[in-house]
Amino acid sequence: MVQQAVIGIDIGTTSTKTVAFSTAGKVLFQQTVEYPTITTDSGLAEQDPELVFRAVLESLRVVLGQLHIGKFAVEGFSFSSAMHSLIAVDEAGNLLTNCIIWADTRSNSYVAELKDTEVGRDIYASTGTPLHPMSPLLKLCWMRDHLTDVFYKAAKFIGIKEYVWYMFFGEYVTDYSIASATGLFNIYTLQWHAPALEVADISAEKLPTPVPTTHTCRNLNPVFAAELGLAADVPFVVGASDGCLANLGTGAIRSGHTAVTIGTSGAIRVVSNKAATDPQGRIFSYILTPGHFVLGGAVNNGGVALRWFRDNFGETEMVEALKQQVNPYVLLCNEAATVPVGADGLIFLPYLLGERAPIWDANARGCFFGVHLNHKREHFIRALLEGVIFSVYSVGKALEETVGPVSVIYASGGFSRSEVWVQMLADIFNKKVLLAETPEGSAFGAAIMGMYALGIVKGLEEAEQMVHITRTFVPNEAVHQQYQKNFSIFEALYPKLKDSFSQISSLQAEE
Repeated sequence: MVQQAVIGIDIGTTSTKTVAFSTAGKVLFQQTVEYPTITTDSGLAEQDPELVFRAVLESLRVVLGQLHIGKFAVEGFSFSSAMHSLIAVDEAGNLLTNCIIWADTRSNSYVAELKDTEVGRDIYASTGTPLHPMSPLLKLCWMRDHLTDVFYKAAKFIGIKEYVWYMFFGEYVTDYSIASATGLFNIYTLQWHAPALEVADISAEKLPTPVPTTHTCRNLNPVFAAELGLAADVPFVVGASDGCLANLGTGAIRSGHTAVTIGTSGAIRVVSNKAATDPQGRIFSYILTPGHFVLGGAVNNGGVALRWFRDNFGETEMVEALKQQVNPYVLLCNEAATVPVGADGLIFLPYLLGERAPIWDANARGCFFGVHLNHKREHFIRALLEGVIFSVYSVGKALEETVGPVSVIYASGGFSRSEVWVQMLADIFNKKVLLAETPEGSAFGAAIMGMYALGIVKGLEEAEQMVHITRTFVPNEAVHQQYQKNFSIFEALYPKLKDSFSQISSLQAEE
């Protein structure tokens, strides 16, 4: 009997992951293809859209080859994608810019101009997107004033998923989920928001057509159909954003069921049947479907902080990892586990890339606080891991104040491969943490959305039965109380250092 498969394609910040799932939710095959990010001290963070597109093709080619050998029947494809990207293209669809990703902070000055104005408050309340340099709205303002020729030559402003979709199908569409993370889309009317368009100095015609996350195409470009060995009428579902789909893919879709994803960056999210914004502007309100809103907050600095430590101070682990044929991150986390909870009073503010939620400050900088002569290298590793979770915890507190208490956490993303790091999450939140069979929640969420769009499942609520929980981490109340002492200091540090961060950021910009 031929087994059915649905393929989720997750276009992430550092790589594209293509994963084939059975219609019962089991992982069949997967492939990851990485690509670089171009960064500078000026705040630039860009990627080559062509490299990303080739990564999509390459990962698809490998997985389809594996399915062909196993004689599986591919029912369809569905996309997940990182949010907040911006690309300018001309009338012929040619690239005018690289893909400006969420981590780009060059539009920071525009945030200050807009944030506390009546227009700014209306944009946040109507679009659900906090005012921050991540927002394509602010990126457009920066492009208008700094890449003026490109800005006025552009026929369309799109994101990375929209670029891939255009290459496959020749149409400019954006799903409601990705659109709701642009700062340009009204999450109540499901239309581009006129006051935001006015701020960006563009018309709605310059943007893709908004479509539901179930939007499906069956006319794949014959060139790519032949390259991938697919029939041209195979269905592709546009899908949604990676954050929203991570909730779906981990089964966190009930009230109080919370998803925490930590990959390069990090996020904490809950699903609600209605949108909600925070008077202090700390959380986002994005769309999964018109009846499912995903509320939460994202932090800039997740696994990227540990990668920074590995690349700059982890030569020993890199060498040892090659000898043992293990991931160097495993060795780093194991070293952290040799240090007491709280890292003997060493605290890390993980703002290496500025920060989004809950402080929304691109000028924030990383900081080790409380360094003592007795602190060793492994203390810094543990403080780094704890600092990332403290940052997510601070967003979780804001989320609970807005939408109600968290009862259980579903974890996904690269960090979920580390027992040490996941146990920290359970202890700091003092909540039970569940791990699904696959850590790639966004890819699975994309596959579930594809199944829903294609009629394989009747409703998104069926996702909970398709998620296979393999591990439960139980919090330690005594350890939680120890963490609370460090967290109280962590929470007080940013307000005290905010002005100094702004000053040091200005100095760095002058260099």
